Amino acid sequence: MPNSRSKRVLLYSHDSFGLGHVSRCRTIANALVAADPNVSVLILSGSPVIGSYEFRSGIDFVRIPGVVKQIDGDYDSANLRVGVEHTLEMRTRIIRDTADIYRPDLFIVDKEPTGLRGEVVPALKLLKERGTPLVLGLRDVMDDPAALAAEWERKNVVPALRDLYDEIWIYGLPQINKPLTGIEVPPSVRHKMVYTGYLRRDLPLHSDVPHELEEIDGPFILVTAGGGGDGADLIDWVLAAYEADPHIPYGAVIVFGPFMSATEREAFKERSARFKNIRTLTFTNNLGALMKRAAGVVAMGGYNTFCEILSFDKKAIIVPRTRPRLEQFIRARAARNVGLIEMLDADRGRDPHAMATALRQLPQQGLPSDVVVPGLLDGLPNVWRLVAKQLAHPHRGPAPLEAMWSEPEPAPPAVPPARART
Repeated sequence: MPNSRSKRVLLYSHDSFGLGHVSRCRTIANALVAADPNVSVLILSGSPVIGSYEFRSGIDFVRIPGVVKQIDGDYDSANLRVGVEHTLEMRTRIIRDTADIYRPDLFIVDKEPTGLRGEVVPALKLLKERGTPLVLGLRDVMDDPAALAAEWERKNVVPALRDLYDEIWIYGLPQINKPLTGIEVPPSVRHKMVYTGYLRRDLPLHSDVPHELEEIDGPFILVTAGGGGDGADLIDWVLAAYEADPHIPYGAVIVFGPFMSATEREAFKERSARFKNIRTLTFTNNLGALMKRAAGVVAMGGYNTFCEILSFDKKAIIVPRTRPRLEQFIRARAARNVGLIEMLDADRGRDPHAMATALRQLPQQGLPSDVVVPGLLDGLPNVWRLVAKQLAHPHRGPAPLEAMWSEPEPAPPAVPPARART
């Protein structure tokens, strides 16, 4: 049982789109409470699917109102019929008030140093004044350096890195990529950077394979489009390969992702139904169980999928997207150069025969474990060591609202008013 001096960690993830941020936060949170039963983790997230994931005891989340990113780059409210500025104001207040009331011993911000349109800055300043350690967690690749530099200048990120954050943890290795290469930051910021290694994924306690796949006989290739919102091109290319080449040795299990449009999903289901050896799923919160069984993987190559490929030691073909960011392309190119995976560049054209050839050659590919990269999957134990160091000297600050929760003192007995003399 947790003792009276529990240790509190607050995680923030803006989660305007996709599954990557919430999956990374979940992985870190589960690892922290597993390492110390006195740790509690509260996650601030805008993900509409965060409630679909399994969390260990000691973890909870606050779901802030969601936003969606438009084609032109602007944001809009995801569900509420209010303006985006109103939604962002609510998000900002919820984030700050949660930090104020929860009083964490450590605050970890995922990827966005100032949050969505600066929404996390008031919470950072509040906790900074209290002496709470503030950490920025970055994935191994952010974007093309020129694009990232322009984005961070627009968002006024460097002052936050310099003045607010105590440490910057990079969930990767410099042998694969250095995410701030080409970015002008003060030496003090670079001194805050720590490379942890990639975050190993394990199967959850309940890791049953979805019942839809019970009919699959023999090896299969897992095709995953991540969140699915921008995965239609990948699915189309894989199905076109099966349609063009009847000699691909393995069948496929295609996971569309929860954000793929219903129109695209239904069209792909219709095409898949023509093959006895292709099964489809819209979404599973246990992709690891599928990947564990798979003979190989075809994926877009987001951070979390890449970590799963390494963790389950799977032969993989990565088809990285190049818009709106080059993140996946940079990661896939670096991993291919090291020998961890193979890569197909969709920008050179989506020839069905090129994909079919890659699928036929997949059984002969090497495993990621054939390549020795020291510390490759040491991310979680290293993150825990960094967290434990910060939690050893807690700084919660005052508790302005605790008086509201305590029992009120009894009021003095009422004194009857003196009667007027007549």
